[in-house]
Parts: sequence; structure tokens; C-alpha cells
Amino acid sequence: MSIGWVGASVRARLLLRRRIGQDRTAQLARSPSLRDALLGLAGTAYGRQLEPGLSLEAAQRAVAAATLLHLRLLSGWLPPGRAESLRALAAGYELANVEDRLAYLHGAELRPPFDLGGLASAWPRASQVVSPVELRDALRGSAWGDPGGDSVEEVHLGLRASWADRLLADVPEIRHLVAGALALLLGRELFVTGRPVELLLRPHVSAVGSDWERARTFQELAAGLPAQARWVLDGIDGPDQLWRAEVRWWTRAEEDGEKLVRRSREGRAEVTGAVLLLAVDTWRTASALAAAAAGGAELAEVLHASE
Repeated sequence: MSIGWVGASVRARLLLRRRIGQDRTAQLARSPSLRDALLGLAGTAYGRQLEPGLSLEAAQRAVAAATLLHLRLLSGWLPPGRAESLRALAAGYELANVEDRLAYLHGAELRPPFDLGGLASAWPRASQVVSPVELRDALRGSAWGDPGGDSVEEVHLGLRASWADRLLADVPEIRHLVAGALALLLGRELFVTGRPVELLLRPHVSAVGSDWERARTFQELAAGLPAQARWVLDGIDGPDQLWRAEVRWWTRAEEDGEKLVRRSREGRAEVTGAVLLLAVDTWRTASALAAAAAGGAELAEVLHASE
């Protein structure tokens, strides 16, 4: 094991100490207001960019940005030339930037982008485009590849399929999580959003086989998925219960992250586990803020974890 990986593993474990944990997020969720919850985050790793007057969306975005800063710090400890796995894990931030830019090109308000630093792939160029066609060109020349079109829905689906393929190639330790996320994507797009199968076929969606293409019902979709993807939909009766599948996905992400950190020797797998655990903490914290903004609730109720 190289000294670089040892250093990255040590840094990853140190970053895990910055999580606020499930008990703290449960306490935040019971806050009577968003302002009280934000004050409760003062002094934590999330509190640096939080102000009591922020909206819920701005507060959740600031929480996500704090985790991104941790990932950028972690990337500086990786061995030279070994950042692709972390760049793939953090690609959701760049995806958000790209979609925000595309929305702006279609008339939406310009949102401040996440500061990606060295974790960027397409963003330095994509941040300057002035048309959807130029945005597609910027993506085509990056690790994202061609999304298959320049419409909002084509970019939406193309980016997510590309992200999955990047994770499967660069972070094989989380193959089942990626496949499960793709199953959730198909369930939402086909039976909630109502996208036509033909549109979903344009980007190559790997790890979920091809039987799903013939599904006419939610049950047929679940039955047609391979085991590595089907697990997240087991026992889910219809698209109105996808929230249960999403909670199941995050629960497994935490379990897998703990296993990778606990069982892996210093190296990429341990770093991957730490990133998963940081992501779970971020998700719980954002959910707790939503509960507080609604007047406070038990975190289990907010996450729909109790059945």
C-alpha cells in the first residue's frame, strides 16, 4: 500500500469525526423552526456557511457544500493520478451545476454553483456556455460524454446514466448501490414522471439488464431487473411507495460504508466507505432541516422509515 493511500485513509477517518450522527440529526428534526435548527448546527462542520435567516433550500445547499469541501480536502491526500474514483463519487455536485446552468439557459434564475475545485470534469467549460447546444458540446468533451441531446430531459437522463457507468468503472465496490439507484431511477421516470421507454433507451443504462424495457407495470419492472438492482424494490407494491425504496437505499449505503471502513485496509475502498458515510450524514441533516422547517417532527417520520 502506497504512502499516499495510507495518508488518504487517515484523512478519511478524521473527516468521519465531523459527522453529527443520527442522534443529533433526530434532535435537529424536532426543532420547532428552521431558525432553531440552523442555530443548533452552529459549531458543527455544517455550520460555517449557515445563517439563521436562510431558506430551507439555501440551508440544505449549504450543508451539501460543506460536505463537498470535505471531499475536496480529501482529494488532496490521494496518490497522484488516483482521483478518478473520488471524482466519480462527487460527480453529483457537478451534475447539479450542469442542470442549474441548463435551467438558467431556459430562463430560470441563475443559482450560485458548487465550488468543485479539482473534482470538476466538465464544469470549467460548461459554466461559460450560452446555449444548450454549447452545453452538450462541453459535456461531450468531458468524462460525462454525450448526453444524447440538448433538451432538459435528455440531459437529465444522459447525465445520470453516464454517472452510473463512471461509478461502475471507477468504484466497483459499490456496484449493488449503483444498480439499486438505477432501479429507483427507472421506477420514478417510468411510473411517476411518465417518461416514454424510448427516451430512457437513448442513454445506455448498464447494470439493470434489458428485461425492464418490456415492463408495462411497476411490478413487471421490479421482476425484470437483475438481482443486483432488484433488491431495492423488493416488497415495494407500486410507485407511490418508492419513498420506502429510497430509505432502504440510504440504509444500505450506510451499512456498506461502515463495512468498507471497518474491513478494508488503507486504500481506495476505505476512502469510498468514508465518502458514503459522509453522504448519509448529509442526507439525514438535510432531512432534519426539512422537518424543522415544517414545525418539527421525529426523524423516522420524516424519512418514512417507520412502516
